[in-house]
Amino acid sequence: MKNSVCYILYCQKINKFYVGVTQESVSLRIQKYNQKEYGTQSFTVQTNVWDLFLFIKTSNYKHALRLERKIKSMKSSLFIRNLKKYPELIDKIVNQTKVT
Repeated sequence: MKNSVCYILYCQKINKFYVGVTQESVSLRIQKYNQKEYGTQSFTVQTNVWDLFLFIKTSNYKHALRLERKIKSMKSSLFIRNLKKYPELIDKIVNQTKVT
């Protein structure tokens, strides 16, 4: 089984976050964003200086997708910054997005 990760990238140049999921290496994913390999319509094409802000390993890809949706639904850079500042907040949303 492949590892699944929900990741958050940050670009200081445009002061924006990007939330995504992957089953490949996060560093490889960042490299692809910075080389603009995802086309001209992608949000990430705005810049080529994305850096890893945070990543959260999940048990499977579907869980990573639910976690991504939860983070995006908050529509808040403060929420994203608080994820890094308060690890218990990560535990809380990971548990909220698990299927029971």
